[in-house]
Amino acid sequence: MKIYTKTGDTGKTSLIGGQREMKNHPRLNAYGTVDELNSFLGLLRAKTDEEKINKLIFEIQNTLFSVGANLATDTTTTKLMDFAKINDEKISEIEKTIDKIQEKLPEIKNFIIYGEDELSALCHVCRAIARRAEREIITVNQEFSIDNNILTYMNRLSDLLFVLARYYSLKNKKEDFLWVKK
Repeated sequence: MKIYTKTGDTGKTSLIGGQREMKNHPRLNAYGTVDELNSFLGLLRAKTDEEKINKLIFEIQNTLFSVGANLATDTTTTKLMDFAKINDEKISEIEKTIDKIQEKLPEIKNFIIYGEDELSALCHVCRAIARRAEREIITVNQEFSIDNNILTYMNRLSDLLFVLARYYSLKNKKEDFLWVKK
């Protein structure tokens, strides 16, 4: 089977269910950004040597495929498949992980300037992409009804990536660079 189908040569692609949309449609922007985040999470996973965090990131990557499938389904014409749903348990798992990591971190009262070390900076890149994906998902949600758990999951994911960045900074014996108002 060839990787190219030529069906997208006119700027359109298919959603789940077969509907054709322009490649710059808000749905495609949103799940394209989720895919971009997934790619950067793969880079983060490749650079970390901690099995526990590797497993966590791999699970998040799998969940992001479900998020993408959810966004690629026009529920006005196609039933949302079970694998495209984000349940409350996925959100709860992220919240528990955030709490565990945050217990180990010193309190901060300032904004952080990113770049303490490579892993921390990469977490911040992933966090910023997750925030952009969240904004694009909100845009989709204003026009089309999507599962609110998608928004909640993406919001918690960016929080997790923030505390993970701080964790790597602490682990690598780096101090957070704090923003100083001048």
